[in-house]
Amino acid sequence: MFATLNRALGRIEEVLICTLLVAMVLVTFSQVISRYGFNAGWVWSLEATTYMFGGLLMVGISFAMRQHAHMNVDALVNVLPRPWKRAATLLAIALCFVYVSLMLWGALELVARLRDLGSNARDLPVRRWVLMSMLPLGFGLLGLRLLQVTVEVVRGQRDTLGTAHGPAPAVSPAAQEPGA
Repeated sequence: MFATLNRALGRIEEVLICTLLVAMVLVTFSQVISRYGFNAGWVWSLEATTYMFGGLLMVGISFAMRQHAHMNVDALVNVLPRPWKRAATLLAIALCFVYVSLMLWGALELVARLRDLGSNARDLPVRRWVLMSMLPLGFGLLGLRLLQVTVEVVRGQRDTLGTAHGPAPAVSPAAQEPGA
């Protein structure tokens, strides 16, 4: 069940990231063409691109957690024995949960207040609370990813929250053969 949830969330993240990137490029490109080619344009394009970028950022945070791509400073942690390293990682995860909880609470409160106000976005005919719902959804998704990391650390499948120097480079099949 854990693996199925991970695959499903991963697929949703990938589709959202791809869709938002393509939409941002298309809106920006068409705005540039219409502005410089036809001396016209859309008033809403900048705001739409800004909200799409915000959504991309929120999905990207959890995607990076899944890919073990968040950087961490682990000079001190790496010199610790494995049980202490795992304890330090669990402490870091607990602090991340505190952060995510505070951000989620604030985001939910923001969305509730915007819903009560009932205002639209400045240039888009969409309720602002609908657009800002990306915040609690993104932090909720990050919370799920942190929960997955916690389970991996407790099971002994990983010792750190991220990687200190980016993801490990892929090894080509030829380099894995003996004598290569």
